[in-house]
Amino acid sequence: MDRYLVFGHPVRHSKSPFIHTLFARQTQQELEYGLAEPAVDEFAQALRTFFDQGGKGCNVTVPFKEQAFTLVDRLSLRAKRAGAVNTIKLTDDGVLLGDNTDGAGLVADLKSHGVTLADSRILLLGAGGAARGALAPLLAELPSELVIANRTHTKAQQLAAEFHDLGPVTAQAYEQLAGPFDLVINSTSASLQGELPPLTPALIHTDIAIYDMMYGASDTAFISWAKQHGARQIMDGLGMLVEQAAEAFTVWRGIRPGTKQVLRELKRNLGVI
Repeated sequence: MDRYLVFGHPVRHSKSPFIHTLFARQTQQELEYGLAEPAVDEFAQALRTFFDQGGKGCNVTVPFKEQAFTLVDRLSLRAKRAGAVNTIKLTDDGVLLGDNTDGAGLVADLKSHGVTLADSRILLLGAGGAARGALAPLLAELPSELVIANRTHTKAQQLAAEFHDLGPVTAQAYEQLAGPFDLVINSTSASLQGELPPLTPALIHTDIAIYDMMYGASDTAFISWAKQHGARQIMDGLGMLVEQAAEAFTVWRGIRPGTKQVLRELKRNLGVI
């Protein structure tokens, strides 16, 4: 039976085995999917051993995505742009292909919620790995402008300059942000710790869409803040998790699983419905 894993540290909380088991059942694919939690300095050896022992593919999560980028034989274009790998496939000719499905998962989830990206004005909070992975897929949807805001403004400026060839992306300091924005995406993990980016509530209007890449059994601090100030369309990152997994499954198996029922099952499993 074909074997797949998710590598992370820690990774025991991962929902990937649950998701991919449902995908396999739905598409009648014979595979098994497990967890691997090597020490941080043992990831490279663990990855090699997995594929040497017949592994077909894997997901990679924190803190190994950037390291995986350096360990594969070939990179997809979106992995090159993201500077990180979250999906690895052993190809038929024995090559380890590194891909990044995070941004595609984000865009797919936004569209599933009816969010219009073309000609929209998007505010992206954060300038770390999650933001980097999202930029190319978001810009491919042809927004009118994509603004990056980050606590370290120079990092946002560097990121905007790096992706400027793909579309109208700029960097603005938090205190200079001026609406209206059609969509605000929080790519930081700060709200899980109860922290918020220094945004003015004046940016929130009734027609704005709010998206937090983080998720939990209860609202993140960012989502709670957006609700408090009157935002109506609010989404967390659980759908993104399922959609990026579906993209990875497609890379591995060449068949696209449906995500709606799997997302419902995952919400039930987490106790959020």
